This record gives sequence, C-alpha cells and structure tokens, in this order.
Amino acid sequence: MGISALTPPTRPEDVVETVLEISDNRLLIGLCGEFDRNLAQIEHQMGVHVLRRGNRLSVIGDAGAREQAAAVLRGLYARLEAGRSVVAGDIDGAIRMGRPMPETLRAEGEQIEMFSGGAMELRTRKKPIEPRTEAQKAYVANLFQHELGFGIGPAGTGKTYLAVAVGVTMFISGAVEKIILSRPAVEAGERLGFLPGDMKEKVDPYMQPLYDALNDFLPSKQVQKLLEEKRIEIAPLAFMRGRTLSNAFVVLDEAQNATTMQMKMFLTRLGEGSRMVITGDRTQVDLPRGVASGLADAERILKGVKGVSFNYFTSGDVVRHPLVARVIEAYERDEAQG
Repeated sequence: MGISALTPPTRPEDVVETVLEISDNRLLIGLCGEFDRNLAQIEHQMGVHVLRRGNRLSVIGDAGAREQAAAVLRGLYARLEAGRSVVAGDIDGAIRMGRPMPETLRAEGEQIEMFSGGAMELRTRKKPIEPRTEAQKAYVANLFQHELGFGIGPAGTGKTYLAVAVGVTMFISGAVEKIILSRPAVEAGERLGFLPGDMKEKVDPYMQPLYDALNDFLPSKQVQKLLEEKRIEIAPLAFMRGRTLSNAFVVLDEAQNATTMQMKMFLTRLGEGSRMVITGDRTQVDLPRGVASGLADAERILKGVKGVSFNYFTSGDVVRHPLVARVIEAYERDEAQG
C-alpha cells in the first residue's frame, strides 16, 4: 500500500512508538500537511506525538492511542493514494470513525460511493461529502433506505446539511425531479407584515441556512437557475398546505417549531416517488408557551411505523468548532441538575 510498519528501535521503557515507513515522498507531504499541521491535529485530538524523520513517521504514546493514530495515518495515506484530498475535516472524520479509509468501493448512480469498510461519500457538483461520525453515517444510510426520515439532535451535528447533501445527490442522479426545502417562519410571526419587501423578501432571512447548504453543493448560477425553474423550492412551512409533493426530495428544517397540526399537514404532503426528511432540536423550541411541538408528537406517534426512520445525535456528533460541543454539554448538565 506504500506505507508499512517497522520494528521500533530499542528505546527507554517509558517511551513506546510505532514507526511507519512511507514509500512515496510526494504523498508524505500531503499526509503531513503544510508545516506538518495534519500531524499536529492528530497529536492534539488523539493525545500522541508524531515525529517525522525523513520518510518515516514515529507515533509515540500509550498502546491504544498509538495504534489508533497509526491506523488513522494509514487510512489517510490510502485516501491520498486514491487521488483524494486530506483536509482538517477529513482527519477529524477519520479519527471520529475510528477506522482507516477503505480501498474498494461500490458506485451507485455514479453519485454515491459506498466503501467496503463502511464509509460513505456523497457526490455533489462542488465537492464530495462524507459523514464524520457513526451517527451521521447511519443517518445518511437511512435517508437512502426510508421514504421518511427524522434527524433529531443539537445544533452543529449536520442534520440539515447532510439531508440537503443527500437531496442534491439524488437530484443529480435523477432519482428525484425536484428539491423542496422548508422551515417554519416562527421568529417572524405576525411581524412579517411590518418587514419591507414582498413575501419572498420577508421570509428569505429565515430560509438563509437552506440557501447556504445548497450553495455548498451546487454552483451558485445553477442554484439560481433551478430556483427560477421551480426545480428547487425554498419556502415557509405554511406554503406547503394543499400540495402533493411527488418525485421530490423534501426537507423540513427546524421542525421543533412546527405545531402538531402543521406537522401532520406536512407529513401528509408526501407523494409518489418522494423522500421526506424532518430535522429538529428538541431543546430549541420557539413556539408560544403551551403550544406543543409537532416534532415531539410525531416522534411519539410514528415510532415503529414501517418506512419511517429515526436518527439521534448528541454533542459528540457536533462538527462545528469544538467549543460548540462543550457549550451543548454544559447546558445539558445544567438541565439535568435542574
């Protein structure tokens, strides 16, 4: 494979290392990163030391962490051998998944790659997307396997981002004819009428996270063209009433802010050939006091219904700044004590 383990030289008993020999110096540069920043990230996240000596990398630390770090390095090197990039997010994903990147794959529709080691990659027009945690991987798999999927968990866990990525992937491959993204415009409430502009201009600020996700996966000009052609729709939840959504990939984001009646209305819009994803965070309900969250009711009512999947995320799945995970954990501790 181009990377091999060597028997470490005799060293003092308190220093244990695994030595990896790299056969391709060009790939070694990509593995280490500019100013060895990739190695520094592995050191910081895995609690080991990685020393670079010529074409050899010495991983120093306790046995468990050392072997895990060596496995991550082997996997990242295999990724480079396959012609793929290695950036900070890829390293974080490899560490979280606790396995090397696999070498063989099965292609489906030339847009989805399922790897023999259980990894997954979504092909979009701008960049490939890979789940970075086991929960994210299970979530993506369920979105392909079930007609209705729920992603429930705190902010920053990739619920909406991955749902839109799956939608774009299915749209590109021809599995669906359109993408429909929706959110309850709860924050606006009755104040919409006081905002300047037409209805689209009034609600667009609440839809911006969905626009951001789309622009990550498709060229901006293509997004604009598809919006004009109504092959991509971004609209408040209230606009879904009375419609049948056929041959579409439909996402309802921030579903904790939908009422029970709104949730039932939305779920019954599902038409032939469509997939629907509901995402939300039960801890961030903005509904008026006394109004039940439709997400909580749907979770209770639909558990066990055939064709419906539920995936749950925790602070351990947060893929934003590490501080976000610590903030969420602090709030969870406070709520548990209260």
